[in-house]
Amino acid sequence: MTIDPGLWLKTGGALCAVLLLAWLAARALRASPLAAGPDRRLQVQEALVLDARRRLLLVRCDGREVLLLTGATEDQVLGWLPAGDSL
Repeated sequence: MTIDPGLWLKTGGALCAVLLLAWLAARALRASPLAAGPDRRLQVQEALVLDARRRLLLVRCDGREVLLLTGATEDQVLGWLPAGDSL
């Protein structure tokens, strides 16, 4: 029993077309106004990896910034930054 090479080409072409459509849909969702916009209330400004488990995050919420330590046994709020300051 042999498999027609034309069948392999059609199958490969269909797979490439599906992957291309999935990639285009992901790009469109990432670029949509729903994904990001100036009206978002919560944004991660910066992230610093401290070790394999812990991260230090600078998060902006409603125009204020807060430092968060994540990944340890429990996440901690290290503190809110004054309104005019930034790192």
